[in-house]
Amino acid sequence: MSNIVKAEKEIKKALGTKCACYVLITCTEPSADGKMEVEMDFDGDSDLAAFLVENAVQVFDDRFNRRESR
Repeated sequence: MSNIVKAEKEIKKALGTKCACYVLITCTEPSADGKMEVEMDFDGDSDLAAFLVENAVQVFDDRFNRRESR
């Protein structure tokens, strides 16, 4: 069983039944050549999952821009 599957089971249990959707993105530590394995999974409506990811990108962009403007 992969780490993401194990984590997903624990996340579902922790979130309970009121969670409409979640997105889980994980990555491994970098290998010697700098490569990392990235996995993504979600539970819930795919449009809602896409909305969550798009909004998360905006949050990261805003934080990056604030940090760069200092």
